[in-house]
Amino acid sequence: MASPPLHHSSAAPLAAIYAALVIYASLYPFDDWRAFDTNPFAFLVMPWPRWWTAFDVGANLLGYVPLGAMMFGALVRSGVPTRRSVSLAWSAAFGLSLCMEVTQNFLPRRVASNLDLSLNTLGAGLGIGLALAIHRQGWVDRWQALRERWFIQDSAGGLALIVSWPLGLLIPTPVALGVGRILPRLHEGFAQVFEGTPIAPWLDAPIWTAQHLVRLSALAEVSIVALGLLGPSLLAFTITHPGWRRLTLVPVLAGLGVATTTLSTALNFGPQHALAWGTGLFWLGLGGGALLAGLASRLPARTCAAFGLIALTALIVGVAHAPADPYFAHSLQAWEQGDFIRFHGAAQWVGWLWPFVALGYLLVRSARPG
Repeated sequence: MASPPLHHSSAAPLAAIYAALVIYASLYPFDDWRAFDTNPFAFLVMPWPRWWTAFDVGANLLGYVPLGAMMFGALVRSGVPTRRSVSLAWSAAFGLSLCMEVTQNFLPRRVASNLDLSLNTLGAGLGIGLALAIHRQGWVDRWQALRERWFIQDSAGGLALIVSWPLGLLIPTPVALGVGRILPRLHEGFAQVFEGTPIAPWLDAPIWTAQHLVRLSALAEVSIVALGLLGPSLLAFTITHPGWRRLTLVPVLAGLGVATTTLSTALNFGPQHALAWGTGLFWLGLGGGALLAGLASRLPARTCAAFGLIALTALIVGVAHAPADPYFAHSLQAWEQGDFIRFHGAAQWVGWLWPFVALGYLLVRSARPG
């Protein structure tokens, strides 16, 4: 019997990204590490904790469902037999959860829990079961056929970036769709490290921050929104077959951006204010970005990658110079102090780093023919 064809599945990079987010969420905050003299595995045989909340139960259960599903998908799509994929995915998820619980012994703000380990393992099993059912129903083969009609052969990394883009929009942003606001945070850290050194004056250069600005100009806000849609669109064009498929992706990405921003606003300010962010300048920028993306959809993939590098670089600089207005500061504080603190931290890293990872991906794409 011939071996099944091997595929570069986007499930593999997505599983790696999600595992990194799980590690961040499990160990945040990473401070005040302590020595732990007793057996770090003692929590395994202790009675289940008397105090728990529905949020913790749901988060520990549902948080590992996507991880189990993506691990199974990555393995089975790489040619690993189905039964072995199930056991390996479940063992990897269990091992990750066990490592996180053991490590939490050394963090004073975290508590190792056998209940959390059980819920994590159960959640991973549910995810694997769901993915197994989808696999046996032939939906994976249907997805592969659909993917081949829409995307080029080597598209796993690009698809992973496109899928992870909305996660970065869950955090509050100074301008809608304005991911990549990490330069001001780097400025704060470098200013503390190099205080009183000859490097300190250089850190006051305008490239780092724009604290003197009270608000963005209308043109700057429209431009950032347009670039926020244009960047992911150009990235998508580098892995999508030319023609109507590229044009179809533009409203899909715009809809994802609008839906995720609406969800983020609803979580911060309540459902009654879910659409308060949708100003006229935003819709103008979104329309401008969609128009530019539509015009660029006919360009070769290599040219789209080159323009994507320019668009994302301009987005990073523009977002870095966007002042933190009181509403942005309030919403950011709400995330940091609320029940979503661990998820906020994970999503924040995606929002900070996504454009930079996309720049690296597009740099590689721009060097390829096509």
